[in-house]
Amino acid sequence: MTASASLTVALLLADSRLPAGAHVSSNALEAALRDGLAPTDVAGYVASRIRTVVLVEAGTAVVARALGPASDLDRLRAEWAARTPSRAQREVAGALGDGLRRAADVLWPGAVPVPDRRDSSWPRPIVLGLVAAAAGLEAEDLVRLIAYDDAQTIASALLKLEPGDPRAAAALVLEACALLEPRVAELAALTDPTHIPCAGAPLTEGWSEAQSALPRRLFRA
Repeated sequence: MTASASLTVALLLADSRLPAGAHVSSNALEAALRDGLAPTDVAGYVASRIRTVVLVEAGTAVVARALGPASDLDRLRAEWAARTPSRAQREVAGALGDGLRRAADVLWPGAVPVPDRRDSSWPRPIVLGLVAAAAGLEAEDLVRLIAYDDAQTIASALLKLEPGDPRAAAALVLEACALLEPRVAELAALTDPTHIPCAGAPLTEGWSEAQSALPRRLFRA
């Protein structure tokens, strides 16, 4: 496949129509709303994820991009897992990573190695980083992509769970991405797994666990 511009790759990976399974996630918004989070407070929830979960995932993805598929990905996964204490979050990230890896097998063959163990998966941020390396996605664009994807996942889920004005949801995404912009250059420069940000989010982690146990749910995560 011929090389594409970094922006083109970012647009493709950000497109919900990419057959990678991202539509199954609400980033635990479904459980959060059931637990009493008001729809008017969703912007705050998104902002809190930008300052915690997104920092970890963006840092992991950038390091994966820098190290490449021949590196010690098990070590990188361990560093990511140590910063992602919720078992439910880790399982969903693995499932989403598998979906993206299968898409990458066609679009960028060889970009993402198959895990050695059949019962293991590369989490989505690692897969995104490896795809970025193979596809020519610049590190700063990768960081912005992860922020956009996290915010857009919640905004899209909100319109299904609490239907409202789609324009307000779009504004929520823009505001969330702007919050990360001051950290983009710093995150894009990471190359060492031990330097990945460590930012806990106990409430988010609790909602992720609750989401995995909901008997009836619209979203898996």
